[in-house]
This record gives sequence, structure tokens and C-alpha cells, in this order.
Amino acid sequence: MVRVPGVCNFNPETTVLGHLNGGGMGAKHSDIFAAYVCSACHAWLDGGYAASSTRDERDLLHLQGVIRTQPFFIDLGLIVLTEAA
Repeated sequence: MVRVPGVCNFNPETTVLGHLNGGGMGAKHSDIFAAYVCSACHAWLDGGYAASSTRDERDLLHLQGVIRTQPFFIDLGLIVLTEAA
């Protein structure tokens, strides 16, 4: 779901769950703040971007992937939506 131009290997067999940065020292964000990502895009998110992009671009591409991933989490029942009281 993270689509880094010129990086993505488009191979679903390498898919992992990539968490957004900012979970705290030695911690990761909850899975609700993660995106399905191929191994090549995951490596890019973890530092490969530094040679060609900015942190802002990295964060935007990752956040777009999270937004695309969340409907799948809902369909799988991993995120449950309820009506507000």
C-alpha cells in the first residue's frame, strides 16, 4: 500500500507491516498506524530515502499507505467501527 516511485518491487510475497515513526524510544506505534509495504519500500522507509528524498516525502508516502491499508483492517475485523453515543 506504500507506493514509492522507482522503489516498489510490487511483490506481495515480500509484504510486511510497516509502522509509522514516532511510537517512542524503543517502541512502535499501534498496528492501526501501520501500512502493508513491500520489502523494498520498507527498506526505503527505514532510511533508504535519505539519498533521494526528504523525511516529509517519506512520511507522506507512508501515511498515504496507512490510509490505503486501514479499509483492509476494517474488512478483516482488525479495526471495529462503532457509533458514537
